[in-house]
Amino acid sequence: MNKIILKIGGMTCTSCSNSLEKHLNKQEGIINANVNLILEEAYIEYEDNITLDDLNRYVNKSGFKSLGISKNTKEKTGFIPLIIFSCLAVILLTFSILFMIAFKKEDYPEFFLITSLVLIIPFLIYGIDIFKSGIKGFIHLHPNMNSLVTLGVFTSFIYSFIEMILIFNGDTSYLKSIYFESCAIVIYFIKLGRFIDHKGKVKTKKAITSLMEITPPKAILLKDGKEIEIDIDEVNKDDLLVLKPGMKASSDGIVISGAAHFDEAFLTGEAVSKKKEKDSNIIAGSINLDGYITYKAIKTGRDSTISEIVNLVKEAANSKAKISKLADRISLIFVPMIILIALLSFIIFFIVTKNFNTAIIKFTTILVIACPCALGLATPLALVVAHGLCASNGILVKNSSVLEDVNSIDTLVFDKTGTLTIGHFSITKLFNHSNYSDSELLNIISNIEAKSTHPISKAFNIKKELEISDFKTIEGVGISAKINDKTYILGSKKVLTNYNLEYSYNDEINELINSSSTIIYIVEKSVVIGLIGVNDTIKDNAVDVINHLKEMNKELILLTGDNSSSAKKVGNLLSIDNVISEVYPKDKKIVISNLMNDNKKVMMIGDGINDAPSLVSANVGVSINKDCNIASDSSDIILINDNLESVINIFTISKYTFKIIKENLFWAFFYNLLMIPIALGALEFAGVYMNPMWASLAMMISSITVTINSLRIRRVNLWKRKS
Repeated sequence: MNKIILKIGGMTCTSCSNSLEKHLNKQEGIINANVNLILEEAYIEYEDNITLDDLNRYVNKSGFKSLGISKNTKEKTGFIPLIIFSCLAVILLTFSILFMIAFKKEDYPEFFLITSLVLIIPFLIYGIDIFKSGIKGFIHLHPNMNSLVTLGVFTSFIYSFIEMILIFNGDTSYLKSIYFESCAIVIYFIKLGRFIDHKGKVKTKKAITSLMEITPPKAILLKDGKEIEIDIDEVNKDDLLVLKPGMKASSDGIVISGAAHFDEAFLTGEAVSKKKEKDSNIIAGSINLDGYITYKAIKTGRDSTISEIVNLVKEAANSKAKISKLADRISLIFVPMIILIALLSFIIFFIVTKNFNTAIIKFTTILVIACPCALGLATPLALVVAHGLCASNGILVKNSSVLEDVNSIDTLVFDKTGTLTIGHFSITKLFNHSNYSDSELLNIISNIEAKSTHPISKAFNIKKELEISDFKTIEGVGISAKINDKTYILGSKKVLTNYNLEYSYNDEINELINSSSTIIYIVEKSVVIGLIGVNDTIKDNAVDVINHLKEMNKELILLTGDNSSSAKKVGNLLSIDNVISEVYPKDKKIVISNLMNDNKKVMMIGDGINDAPSLVSANVGVSINKDCNIASDSSDIILINDNLESVINIFTISKYTFKIIKENLFWAFFYNLLMIPIALGALEFAGVYMNPMWASLAMMISSITVTINSLRIRRVNLWKRKS
């Protein structure tokens, strides 16, 4: 299966995005397609036999335009044309008002009509994109907002044009029902509304687009001892690059020489700098604050961590939350329903009033005022803002439905090592019953542990490198390897039961247990030759985070493979009463499943490797991914800042986002429920009349309201521990 994100041109409302999405999902070879109106993109999963040309053809055939693979390009704002047509609109309205107040149309009918026609022709040209999209919507049997506007504007224009001919033939009674200026002002207000919407969308996408602009345009290549400035596109894997103070890294890499502090706030949301020295990893876009270093490029261009993050965030923003399906279903039938209501109103008013002019005005006003812009913007606008906010705070949410699922979570299950603790172990004590000296035994352990990815391995330092062979991970037990044809096993207490071994030094075991150490059994040739205890430290904000989660009425569980004594000590320090210890990774999945069978909505928080099975099985899996292995992470949410506070902020952002979405949907529905009756004349008894010009203004205001409301998400108060 292949994935691609295409930039789409010509979409203006949710009916557009829905019709394109429906069309793409019908095509042979397309597995799934999601179209995002706000990002103006189509996220497509397709089979190997489909080419980019095929996808472009499918999009173009549906009445829209494929602009190729999505890139960070500067979009045209349309500001200058808007200024020009704002001046023309003022001239047109001034001309019309003058003829109503200072002159009589009947005295200068030809001058009035010809001048009005000349003034509105530029507006018809200005709205050509609206008309093209509207007509294509009718042709493809998927009428959209542009279809409503096109039908309304052309009905008014043709009606006015026919009456103009009758006036030229001498019947000036038709001067009262000329609506040329109405056609022009409707187009102007729609264009003005779209300009304001576009500015709102730019702000909405700001957090995402800023990620795309993080990497610098240039890099310094070190070749034959000389520094050469090159474009970022010229950087290749394994190139040796120079990074001076104040410069941004152009690619992911490894420090070869030098040391410096780096600002990674763009990625983690944290202002604290990190020191990087020989063999440290550098992330593209991070800023060298104070040192001169050389580093080897490991991942460049689209393979870099920041590119992976951008793609993940954009894929998530292009996905749909469950609540958005309601708006989508309504939008699919909304436009045809409005056309039907408009036609029925025309027929009824014409029959009742015997006035064709009144019937046309009702018909056009309903078409314009009922455009479902606000309804279409209600959900995707808020979700794009939310995903951007999460990304800028080191939280990567892989799917919009996950963001919605977070709201229902009532139970949080925490792994211990590297999640609630910092994952930096130190050796507490070694009990050696072998023929090796302590330093020799520690060196054997260090060489074997160096092959492991478990946080415990960081507690050991190699003094002399040994040749390791047949390295294996024994699930839930430990690791094994051969050195000089001797097999060594390092693992937990389960080593004894799995291999039917005995260890009679209970006082040593008790000493390590009492110090709350994690115990590693050392086995050589099926004999336990020693014990080693290692200790970890609880994260400094863990207590406050756990207390706050309790205040949020969340049930908390500590689930770990560590020994019961060490696990209970951590549980006591954090006030977590429910502690489940000495559990295999595969058994963690069973614990999660049992909780879910008890109708619990479970969030599992752990690392993205050892806890993968339980992360996948939970309602929502959250991984603390310190190494930014985005592509290989199997969880639903990735915390790339290694900050437990982000767990609270996930709930905060999710709750506030869906509060805003519900408000948006309420106002979108309320607007149509209120305005359609007014357009039909429900308030005419009170002297309130609606015409197409006022209708287009009301439609614009409804969209702006939804946009402004969605942008409030950016100002949500995220939780921070009081220092």
